[in-house]
Amino acid sequence: MPIASCRCWRREALVDTANVQAGQRVLIHAAAGGVGHFAVQIAKARGAYVIGSASAANHDFLRGIGVDEVLDYRTTDFTETVHDVDMVLDPIDAAHGLRSLRTLRPGGVLVSIRALGTEVLKAEAEKLGVRAKVLLVEADHTGMDALRELAESGALRPTIAGSFPLADAAKAHALGDTGRTVGKPVLTVD
Repeated sequence: MPIASCRCWRREALVDTANVQAGQRVLIHAAAGGVGHFAVQIAKARGAYVIGSASAANHDFLRGIGVDEVLDYRTTDFTETVHDVDMVLDPIDAAHGLRSLRTLRPGGVLVSIRALGTEVLKAEAEKLGVRAKVLLVEADHTGMDALRELAESGALRPTIAGSFPLADAAKAHALGDTGRTVGKPVLTVD
């Protein structure tokens, strides 16, 4: 839970970088995924209105963790239906991030956790009057304490995509790499 949830909290997205506040509109791509499902819960804990993209098969899961509006990325072009959001979390890639910039209100911020295409993303954001940040995980005590408090209160719950013995670590990693999981794979040590 710490690495995926830290990506959403400290210096990574919702709190330090975007400073998501109550009443703001937040678009979270891959909202059912390992990072996305934590981002949803953190945004909701901060009082945001959350729009989450995922396949239709995951929409009930998203509603269950608090997503206010769900989008099926397979049938809906989010650039045509989502506008004037304050923040976008895009864990997919730079090309997707470029499209996501067009959903932001003036002054809004896109946070990507993929380092490729950083300069192009930032240059396009500047042209559009929005901001783009590309951030990688950096755990810290303050962020971890805040996440622990959210978890203890029940506001932050990990979703397990599958449980694998340590000997099958490669299988767990391969599952995570598909980009089609709900939650995160977990390794168990006997």
